[in-house]
Amino acid sequence: MPSPPPSTVSAASSAPSAPSARAALIARLLDPNEVIVFDGAMGTMLYAKGVFINQCYDELVLRAPDMVREVHAAYVKAGAEVIETNTFGANRAKLTHYGLESQVADINRRAAIVAREAAGAERLVAGAVGPLGVRLEPYGPTSRDEARAMFREQMQALADGSADCFVLETFADLEELEQAIRAARDVNAAMPVIAQATVGPELRTAYGASPEDVARVLDKWGVDVIGLNCSVGPQTILEAIERMATVTSRKLSAQPNAGMPREVGGRSMYMASPEYMATYARHLIQAGAKIVGGCCGTTPEHIKAMVEGVRPLAPRSRVTVGSPAHDTGSTAGVVGRSPAPLAERSRLGGKLAAGTFVTSVEIVPPRGVDTAKLELDAQALARAGVDAINVPDGPRAQSRMGAIATSLIIERHGIEAVTHYACRDRNLLGMLSDLLGASALGLRNLLLVTGDPPKMGPYPDATAVFDIDAIGLTNLVSQLNRGLDPGRNPIGEPTRFVIGVGVNPAAIDPEHELRRFHWKVEAGAEYAITQPVFDPAQLEAFLRRVEGLRIPVIAGIWPLVSARNAEFLANEVPGVTVPDAVLDRMRRASAVSKEHAVAEGIAIAREMLAGVRDAVQGVQVSAPFGKAELAVDVLA
Repeated sequence: MPSPPPSTVSAASSAPSAPSARAALIARLLDPNEVIVFDGAMGTMLYAKGVFINQCYDELVLRAPDMVREVHAAYVKAGAEVIETNTFGANRAKLTHYGLESQVADINRRAAIVAREAAGAERLVAGAVGPLGVRLEPYGPTSRDEARAMFREQMQALADGSADCFVLETFADLEELEQAIRAARDVNAAMPVIAQATVGPELRTAYGASPEDVARVLDKWGVDVIGLNCSVGPQTILEAIERMATVTSRKLSAQPNAGMPREVGGRSMYMASPEYMATYARHLIQAGAKIVGGCCGTTPEHIKAMVEGVRPLAPRSRVTVGSPAHDTGSTAGVVGRSPAPLAERSRLGGKLAAGTFVTSVEIVPPRGVDTAKLELDAQALARAGVDAINVPDGPRAQSRMGAIATSLIIERHGIEAVTHYACRDRNLLGMLSDLLGASALGLRNLLLVTGDPPKMGPYPDATAVFDIDAIGLTNLVSQLNRGLDPGRNPIGEPTRFVIGVGVNPAAIDPEHELRRFHWKVEAGAEYAITQPVFDPAQLEAFLRRVEGLRIPVIAGIWPLVSARNAEFLANEVPGVTVPDAVLDRMRRASAVSKEHAVAEGIAIAREMLAGVRDAVQGVQVSAPFGKAELAVDVLA
């Protein structure tokens, strides 16, 4: 019996029963030669109905199900054969941002039911599953098992709501996508799985995987359909599909955006017309994709045009070229080079490798563009024999000159800089660009930190990125030192960074701090700098607990200048603990005079230095209020 044409399945009066109709459509979905049309964007349509973007769109299935059902029904009317549930962000990690983590099961189950009500008996319901919005190990704190459990929780509820298949979409991290695939098989090994990655204009995922890499990996993992969606328009997706079709015989899917968004009157608008999308739907099928649909910016009008456009097309076979094992373009198995010896990367690295006690002074970058004082301080510290100057990166979320530029200015004067680099302000690609540039310009010493949130500073409405945290950043730099980018693609000559991290011996949750320190060392940290120490016994107790994974530890020393300064550190600077005895001494000294307070602060800092010297491999002395001479007094 011939297969039905690759258009919509009409509801005839002699239609088969619901289960058999859906079973027939599932068979077509899995048939490598059958063309299937998915629906288009849900978020675009809900936004057009007046739902503000700061709301949780997934929750609408509970508080506005009729609105969601209307969107599904519009796509059914347009001719879509598969309707995706309104659950792209309905996982525990994302729902937590809205305080809805306890409703994961309710939202997903209800979303599948609402989609089924609109789809009827002759359309399939695909349970839509997007990324978690968090970084997985080794670039983030979420383990693979935790990710798999969150995906499994969501998919189980979708299956309970009678979803027919899973569509895993808009994934940039293939390792995260692997956990979603495993979770889908955990829930129901027989349910079809459509796995879709997303690439940018350069035809790479955010982690550097090419379309061929995506196809080979997903083929190996045994998904039923391999595809791409979102991020870019149909032209770029077409080129990617053409490349994927040469390396896999599995069915391919393509759900592009309606072009690239443009700013029109302050709003992001997708400019591709329904006719344009229909033209490219035909091109996509001719290139090898047998499932087509739409992503951001597409509407029922786009889907209707695509349905009409693909109706007359006959299937086209794909040709598989070569074997993944013999393809020299694959990055699988790339291990990179051995990092340069620590002693050869910088003068600071040489001293750390030799076990020599090192001294550094922390100077905050200037607020404006005048670097005269910074340069005079750099010259003075170089004459004083200090090994390096530490340069914070936007400390306490304040606006100051960038740490990389400041470090380059400092190194003109014959003294090395330790460049603090924070995750707060840049996405993964921005960090990668910065670090490659810093390496090319000759900077070698890094201190990798997560960064203070903007709400701490004078610009509370500024947006924090936090694409990865300090652990993920340590992994990234460690890979760069091996000549690999985050996607394990060779970069040529490896970087030669000396990798430092922060640690807080006085953390409120010491067990959590110990775990993070362990992960940082595991990720490739080569030395650590502590928060300011005001209790040597506390630092020594911490060091005893990390004895098994010791890397050189440099103690932070802060010369207090007044009682007010001490109270500020104790109460308003995260991670700093000032004992009552120290606060008491500074209050008494401040009551005498400012000069007495400064002298007492230097005396306390010298006591801290003497108290920790035998337990650590160096000290970082802060220059409070930019007074480098106070730091020199402590070291003297």
